[in-house]
Amino acid sequence: MPENSGDYSQEVDNGKNLRSVICKYCTSIILTPSTASFSSFEFDLPLMSQRKNDGNVETETVTTFWIVNDMFTFQNVGFSHTVGDKKYLACADCEAGPIGYHDLSEKKSYVALSRVVHT
Repeated sequence: MPENSGDYSQEVDNGKNLRSVICKYCTSIILTPSTASFSSFEFDLPLMSQRKNDGNVETETVTTFWIVNDMFTFQNVGFSHTVGDKKYLACADCEAGPIGYHDLSEKKSYVALSRVVHT
């Protein structure tokens, strides 16, 4: 089931994040303004809350992302252990996540706009 495909055009200025990107749960700053690029594509990201089941990971199709080219650009983010060729991103303070993923082959990080807030 696709994410809520909200209109994020008010968050983008010249292809970059206009405002700070903040954790939805603890309001920690994840990215400062103008540090990530906007992109739209489909990716199946694990749900932030998983039901107990037979070990299957539930996902949702996410379509809008902030692309971060350098992991040191983040103000406050944690990386999971490697899963395949990816690491998942979480808030470093409250550990809410995944809010996105880091692609090891591209060495880029992708933060789902639907999993964060902007202030």
